[in-house]
Amino acid sequence: MVDDDELSRLRKSIVPEPDAGAKARALRAAMAAYDENLSSAPQGAASRPRLIRRAYALWREIMQKKLIAAPAIAGLVALPVAGFTALYLVNQQPFDFGGEGAATEPLAGKPVAVESAATDAADTIRHEEPAQAARVPMAESAAGVSRNREAFTQKLMAEPSIAPMPAPADMPMPKSENRDRLEGFETNPIHAVAEDPVSTFSIDVDTASYSFVRRSLKEGVLPDADTVRVEEMINYFPYDWKGPDAAATPFNSTVTVMPTPWNERTRLMHVAIKGYAVPTATQPKANLVFLIDVSGSMDAPDKLPLLQSAFRMLVGKLKADDTVSIVTYAGEAGVVLEPTKASDKDRILRAIDTLVPGGSTAGEAGIREAYRLARSAFVKDGVNRVMLATDGDFNVGQSDDADLKRLIEKERKSGVFLSVLGFGRGNLNDRMMQAIAQNGNGTAAYIDTLAEAEKVLVEDASSTLFPIAKDVKIQVEFNPAKVSEYRLIGYETRGLAREDFNNDRVDAGEIGSGHSVTAIYEITPKGSGAERIDSLRYGEASVDNGGVANADEYAFVKIRYKLPDGDASRLIETPVTGENEVASLDAASADQRFSVAVAAFGQKLRDEDATATFGYDAILDLAGSARGADPFGYRAEFLSLVRLASALDGAR
Repeated sequence: MVDDDELSRLRKSIVPEPDAGAKARALRAAMAAYDENLSSAPQGAASRPRLIRRAYALWREIMQKKLIAAPAIAGLVALPVAGFTALYLVNQQPFDFGGEGAATEPLAGKPVAVESAATDAADTIRHEEPAQAARVPMAESAAGVSRNREAFTQKLMAEPSIAPMPAPADMPMPKSENRDRLEGFETNPIHAVAEDPVSTFSIDVDTASYSFVRRSLKEGVLPDADTVRVEEMINYFPYDWKGPDAAATPFNSTVTVMPTPWNERTRLMHVAIKGYAVPTATQPKANLVFLIDVSGSMDAPDKLPLLQSAFRMLVGKLKADDTVSIVTYAGEAGVVLEPTKASDKDRILRAIDTLVPGGSTAGEAGIREAYRLARSAFVKDGVNRVMLATDGDFNVGQSDDADLKRLIEKERKSGVFLSVLGFGRGNLNDRMMQAIAQNGNGTAAYIDTLAEAEKVLVEDASSTLFPIAKDVKIQVEFNPAKVSEYRLIGYETRGLAREDFNNDRVDAGEIGSGHSVTAIYEITPKGSGAERIDSLRYGEASVDNGGVANADEYAFVKIRYKLPDGDASRLIETPVTGENEVASLDAASADQRFSVAVAAFGQKLRDEDATATFGYDAILDLAGSARGADPFGYRAEFLSLVRLASALDGAR
């Protein structure tokens, strides 16, 4: 007969006590499973239970195979509980351990007390009130993954029954893949006026680049050069340019020639355009379709939850007789809210609050459905607009940028415009956003914070929603008798062929109510000695200056535009003469000097030759002296970003 002691010895001979290395390997495997759950969270709510079950199954396997000695098991119950609780708080949803593939068999060889404790912990997590998760601030949730992993590691290290344990620095950290898609472009070159005197481009009132740059800098990273579109940084700020006196002329232009702060031998030609601000009382009715991406990639605190908050703000800004519809798309498109008057605010907000992420991204189907709804509720002589909110990941249906561009070009003929709001990082398709916004007679903005949502959808709501002119193009002809060379600062992705200016079939940018648009050229005066391009060996083509009347002109600025519901363009012409010139930079207005500081900063971030010797301190001095009125703190924040960039640039 075998006594209890002998039975114990036999068991040990079959299942030996694990050594310290085996314990550590088992714990690293559990940690890897936990990391996999965190890094896979963007795949959506639908996939989360499967991920949790996989981690739970691994934990079961550890205990079944007795990789960890029995005395340590009770202490390690805290390991999955801590991990699952952290995941619950990050994702703000309870977990479901049941369903297909769930672990339902008993855990062989595991003490009943431990099995009961694990089950109780799972039940606690499953039935925890959602209000507890809601108490986690959004700002904390955005960084929750890294903090929760650190807390999880510290919990493991604190368990006295788990030893030895590798230091956290020795553990491989999961690397999140950055799948942002950007449009690469080369900086505008210097042109010799004698050879190429005409510059043509489409206006741009988008602001996405500035927000993207701001987020990068605040995360401690210098932005990728292709995210820096200098004109979007300049046009992010409100300026007090002189506007038109009446609605008959939708905008007014002001041109000023001033010294260049980064090159004493060149000049800046500053073109400022201000759109007519439509009084609130006379604003037309709005028919808006919120086209919302609810795919799995939107499952992050800075994506769908921030998007929902942003649209709630916009709904509060609408008038009672405006109309709102909501279309969502993931694996397929669906109508969440049929056209509904803004007076029924509670119904609209409930529809927004019900959105849940999950699935792939059928963006093309969503766009088609959104345009269908917009046409069904079309407001004659009103504003009809689709507002696409996404991280830009279209992977079902037409996902090629060129195909989407053609679809948008076709749909805009119905009189429905399209604007794009980008959210999140790591999956942002900036290239696609730019393409469809430009071809949808709309704007593109990037929303990274609630404050930015308020700026775009509340403070700038009129310019965002109500167009006053479309297909706005600028063409500048420089006088070779006064100007040797020129370069346009920014607008690289908006360039047009010279002949496109007079072609009304060529699409261009849109200006909204009260919008301000700024374009800056750096010009080299004739005979200044600052020329960068050698003169032609065999002489220059003869130049006809049109007689004495035009000899004093620096340039001739032409602006072509269409009314929002028109097909024929109109033309505004402005000669630039000595009367437009100021003798010193201090003589320019504060707004002009501030916009020049922003232009310098954008060029600096792109590491352009022009500002190579113009330091961050000089940019700070220029912007600080021109800060002026700053009711919303945008300019103060800009100064902070310049300081951040200076520190990051000096540290690399």
